[in-house]
Amino acid sequence: MGKIADRALEIAEEKFIASSGPGGQNVNKVATSVQLRVDVFQIGMPPDAFERLKEIAGSKLTKGGEIVLTANEYRTQEQNREAARDRLVALLNEALSPPKKRKKSRVNRVGKVKRLKAKKARGEVKAKRGPVKL
Repeated sequence: MGKIADRALEIAEEKFIASSGPGGQNVNKVATSVQLRVDVFQIGMPPDAFERLKEIAGSKLTKGGEIVLTANEYRTQEQNREAARDRLVALLNEALSPPKKRKKSRVNRVGKVKRLKAKKARGEVKAKRGPVKL
């Protein structure tokens, strides 16, 4: 993990809430679902990474600049806590890694000729379709 992800995990607030879904007799007694909140402005992200984070996080990012992640896929608090933390780290790592520049591809002369030949052949096939002339 990077410095920013470590910092985010340090300042993250965890709140345990009652979870829907599986849990058996435990479901009404134990709050197994985890809600993880992190203030993005306290993490210290670069501005370009913050812009990418806004795009990636979508509705998980509040207007106040908090990322809110809820994990309730497991039956235990500890597994849900790990799942939420893993998701947070993955989200931050994705935002911190700059997108790769797309390189323009160039088709060589042989490729162009081949493509135009295929188009011509296809056009001839289609031209033969239609009403029969007597």
